[in-house]
Amino acid sequence: MTTHHHIALIPGDGIGREVTPAACVVLDAVGARHGIRFRYDEFDWSCARYRELGAMMPTDGLERLRHHDAIFLGAVGDPGVPDHISLWGLLIPIRRGFRQYVNLRPIKVFEGVPSPVRGAEAGAVDFVVVRENVEGEYSEIGGRFNRGFAEEMAVQEAVFTRAGVTKVLEYAFALAGARRGRLTSATKSNGIVHTLPFWDELVAETAPGHPGVRWEQEHIDALCAKIVLEPARFDVIVGSNLFGDILSDLAAAVAGGIGLAPAANLNPEREFPSMFEPVHGSAPDIAGRGIANPLGAIWTAGLMLEHLGHAEAASTVEGALAELLARTGIRTPDLGGTASTEEFTKALLEFVR
Repeated sequence: MTTHHHIALIPGDGIGREVTPAACVVLDAVGARHGIRFRYDEFDWSCARYRELGAMMPTDGLERLRHHDAIFLGAVGDPGVPDHISLWGLLIPIRRGFRQYVNLRPIKVFEGVPSPVRGAEAGAVDFVVVRENVEGEYSEIGGRFNRGFAEEMAVQEAVFTRAGVTKVLEYAFALAGARRGRLTSATKSNGIVHTLPFWDELVAETAPGHPGVRWEQEHIDALCAKIVLEPARFDVIVGSNLFGDILSDLAAAVAGGIGLAPAANLNPEREFPSMFEPVHGSAPDIAGRGIANPLGAIWTAGLMLEHLGHAEAASTVEGALAELLARTGIRTPDLGGTASTEEFTKALLEFVR
């Protein structure tokens, strides 16, 4: 029997409008092979909309998304719109409104894509960063005071709740248990005196419920160095909103470039739709030239398939990417090649089919 899924598409800005169609073409091809059909609703929510209408999305945006099985977002950002407006006007309301408290970012060195890090070999570097996604350092609590005066100040409060931290830790420990059984917690409790010791305590409380997982904690500064020096040692890394954000981009660079990196914003309880987005951003410097690397968006589509319950179809996507990279020299310019977005996608479809 054919399974049907209703997907909300938000291509967004810049190269998001180029890689999103590539991901949909691959989704449809994989779906034809595995008995899955997709229906897409496209929304023009973007910085372009903000410039025209003064809002990234309409006031009833979450209600328009709520009935979809998943959300696929291409990229958000434009040099003419401040980043805090584009982020807080679209991504963060969706993440928080739909309780997408896990940000999942797999990292892998593929054969045929040399890592800039010496010793980071294909088949050896394969880990996942689990980022707490709705609280932590990215809170709304704080403000600006005495603007324009010599004593002007800005206050930003980090918020770590027992419920929020414990949920993401439970997810990370369970994921490590299903993988190679090792978890690393990112902390900075030697310098941040309240929130990070609290985080460490909750890690220690959560660990006994997962006896098959070996765990350790690393200070964020040392952990950044170790990801570069020893990337193969890691399996699952869990960190706060800020730490996870930084670590996942660093890890993507270790894997060969940010254009390869997928991401998922998950509501594990499935009470709300989850959102899937490549990590690379809108890349306005190359937007409109047809040379954007669609790999991150296509791998992100694979994460969406897995979340929707189609593990075999998700493996088809990742396997096709691995085969293309290992067996051909087809690369977009960011990976040293000359292929266009369309050429890369067409070549990949041959491995999908």
